[in-house]
Formats: sequence, C-alpha cells, structure tokens
Amino acid sequence: MLRLWSNSLLSGVNFATLLVFFVLYLSLHYYLKRRRHLVNIPPGPKPLPIVGNFGVFLIPSFIWKRLGKASKSTATPVEALTKQASVYGDVFSLFVGTQLIVVLNGYDVIKDALLNHREVFSDRPDIPAVTIMTKRKGIVFAPYGPVWRKHRKFCHAALRTFGVGKLSLEPCILQGLATVKRELLRLQQEAGKGGIDLTPLVSNAVSNVICSLALGERFPQDDRQFGTLLGLMMRGLELCVNSPAFLINIFPPLYHFPFGVFGELRRVERDITAFLKRLIEKHRDTLDPGNPRDLVDMYLAEMASQRAAGVEDGSFNEDYLFYIIADLFIAGTDTTTNSLLWILLYMVVHPHVQDKVQAEVDEVLGRCKVPSLTDRGHLPFTEATIMEVQRLTSVVPLGIPHMASKTTDFRGFTIPQGTVLLPNLWSVHRDPTVWEQPDSFKPERFLDDEGNVLRKDCFMPFGIGRRGCMGEQLAKMELFLMVTGLLQAFTFRLPLGTPPPPMHGRYGLTLAPCPFKVCVGPRE
Repeated sequence: MLRLWSNSLLSGVNFATLLVFFVLYLSLHYYLKRRRHLVNIPPGPKPLPIVGNFGVFLIPSFIWKRLGKASKSTATPVEALTKQASVYGDVFSLFVGTQLIVVLNGYDVIKDALLNHREVFSDRPDIPAVTIMTKRKGIVFAPYGPVWRKHRKFCHAALRTFGVGKLSLEPCILQGLATVKRELLRLQQEAGKGGIDLTPLVSNAVSNVICSLALGERFPQDDRQFGTLLGLMMRGLELCVNSPAFLINIFPPLYHFPFGVFGELRRVERDITAFLKRLIEKHRDTLDPGNPRDLVDMYLAEMASQRAAGVEDGSFNEDYLFYIIADLFIAGTDTTTNSLLWILLYMVVHPHVQDKVQAEVDEVLGRCKVPSLTDRGHLPFTEATIMEVQRLTSVVPLGIPHMASKTTDFRGFTIPQGTVLLPNLWSVHRDPTVWEQPDSFKPERFLDDEGNVLRKDCFMPFGIGRRGCMGEQLAKMELFLMVTGLLQAFTFRLPLGTPPPPMHGRYGLTLAPCPFKVCVGPRE
C-alpha cells in the first residue's frame, strides 16, 4: 500500500519541481542560519530570503533595461545606492543572496576604511565570474598578501623604469596623439556632416601606450589583430556586467553552458588568452636579460634571476605574468579611454568651456607648439576642466570591491570576515556638503582665488589606500597631453540637429558615456 501511494505521488509531481523546492529549502535554511550569526552589522534595507537585496538595488543594467527602467528620470543603480545613505547612514548593509555587502559613503568613511583600516579592508572578494577568468592572479583582482605585494612593487618599478611619471614617456603618448589627429581629419572627410565615433581611435591610442610599456611595440591603427583584441576586451567587459552572463556570479556552472552569451564569453576569453600568450612567447624567445625592452622582459628576467638564486616560492611565473598583462590592458585601456571620451563629450555639450580651454591653450602654446607635461602648471583651467569631468563622471563609481580579511569593529559596527565592501566614490564626488551645486559642471571649483589649480583630498577618481589605481600617474599624463593636443588642433561639435546623449552613462567595469558622434573641425 505504501509503495502504491508513493508511486502515485511521484507520478503526479514533476521531479524537477521537487528538486527546486529542495534547493529553495536548503538555501532558506542556510540563509536563516547565517543571519542568526550576523550581530551588530550596519543597518540597511530588509533583504528578501535567498535573493537578498539583489532585485532591488543591485539589478544589472541588462535587467534594468528589460524592465523598462532606462529613462532619464530613473535613478541609476549607483544613485539609488547613494540615496540609501540618507536613510540608513554612511555605512549600510545589503545582501546579494547570503553575501553581506557593506556600502561605504562619503569621504570621511572611505578614508577611515581604506587608510586607517587598510590591513583589514584591502583584500578582494572571490567573485565567481572574476575568479573563473583571472584565477585570482594579477594585480587588480588578486587577494591581498605577500605575493600581491611583491608583484605590485615590481610593476610600479617596471613602469617607472619605462617612463611612467617622467618626461621620457612623452614621445610615446604624443605619437599616439599624432595618429589620432591624422585619423580624425581623414574620418571626418569621409563622414561629412554625420559625425564620427571617437571610441576606436581613442581606445587604440590609449592601448598602444600600454603596449609600448608592457610589450615594447605599437600596433598600427589598421592592424586587424590588434583591433580585434580591443573589440574582444570591450565585448568581454560588456558580457560580464550587462548580459545574462552576470548570472555566473549566482550560479557558476553557467560558465560552462555551451550556448548564448556563456559560450561567447568563453570564446572571448580564449581569443584574448591566445593573443597575449603569443606575445609572451615571442618575448621569451628573444629575451636578453641584461637589456630588457619592456615590462614583459623585466618579468622574465626576474623569473630567471629567482631561479638562479634558488628562490622556491614560485610566485613569479609565466602564468601570473599573463594575468598582469591582461590587467594592464583591460583596466588601463578601459578607464583612460572612457575618461577621455567623457571629457570630449562634456566639451561638445558645454561649448563655452571648450572655447575657454582653447583660449588658454592658445595663449600658452599657440597653435604650433606641441604640448608637454612641463606646460601643465601654465594651463590651470585646462587641468581644472579635466578634474571636473572626472569628478562628475566617477568612471569607477563603486571602485573595485574590497573584502574584510578578518572580523573587525568599524564605526561602531561589526564587519564580519568575508564581508564585501563597496567604496562609493560617486557619493564623495556628489556630496553637497563638500561641493557647491555638486551636479553642475563648474571647472572653476578646482581653481583658487589666484587662478591656480586647487587640490582637494575629497577628489579621488583613482581611489585611495593600498588598492589605489596603479596606473594613476600614467592616466594623468595621457589625459593632459591628449586633451590639450586635441583641443589645440580641433573644435568638437555635435552634428547639426543631433541632441546630446544621456549623461548618466553606461555601466560596465567602468562608467562609459552613452554612444555619441562628433563633428571635428580643424582650428585654422
């Protein structure tokens, strides 16, 4: 009788449904058990069982769009997070599933966390999609510890050896500027009144600076393989953040799903890996340890030196080198490219500011003198304009996630080990208690009464602390020389009758401007 009853029950209930209920039961049990152990954590909106606050504040933009939430009147995800600080305080909690996330808002809180508690809050979380593709190696996403410190110190030294922060790197950046200027004239002639997309040109110029430092070579504008690589990098970032591939972070086995965006993501990863590993192999075959040509040569020479010295920790190896180069390419190209595109977009939306920058450049450089980093002190309004765009756009608005390496007390709350921390840089740069009319574009806010550049601690586009951007000096050099050189040579305007794009931007690894085209006219 019992067997007949059980067979009847199973025949009437779909096995998959039973499995779903079983998984939900276990997840809810784990969620409630974990919640009981979280005492004195920062306040925050009440999470839903299992999914937490994921569906309320941390919806990826691909879902945001499908829900019809992309209008100008709708707050962006980072704006929605910032508003929560007025409800729960500058330190508040969210949950993605069972993962506790603490959002840090405002200059004082972020400074306290990342400077005064840097030994505890400098780790990186184990994010499934990132871990799968980086193996937790490299510089950006690697965990905090002795191996990371060795590699960051090495990369800093190598970048300085090849000119970062020095005038010796100027020719490399100016070579890219010359290429952009030449191509702009050609493309504008072909496009006519329709305008041109600046993204490929800018991305190529910025990435070629990284190529020169890391690989000792540049790639021509029409190099198909290099153009394909840049396209793959942009597509990979888009897939990770703005597509269903984001769901890998919730259910990692989806990475191996053979179809759709999951299969495409694996193909992108495979092609980028093959390209970079070919370049590393080429360096290995032509290496002269006594005369390194670039960062890859220096790394390979360091590997040989450690082997000769009998160092057995294995921290320097070609596998780790690959992820360092990938970090430099992807993070260095994406952030600086988008910063430069934002600056040019603000110039076409605010033509009176563009005119003022050009007047200053004309007065100091004229129309013929090639800009130099030595001119920076003589072009305060130009530099203030760059800084103001960086403030308004906050290209990495939530930084790269940090993680608490051990349980600690912070500002009266308990932050458990493994907690993810998001430093909300957007909240710092839009804080009305720090910036007058924070949503307005006012380059003058970065000038003192005598017209000199005014440095402010609460201006932190590159982050702060142990995990501050390693490429800060390089990015500053590129932005100043490229912006000065382009505005010296050209006037940028929107095509006639074309409205400006939405200024809230597109979310990916960085905050990129929405697609736009410009008409470029030489300044005769």
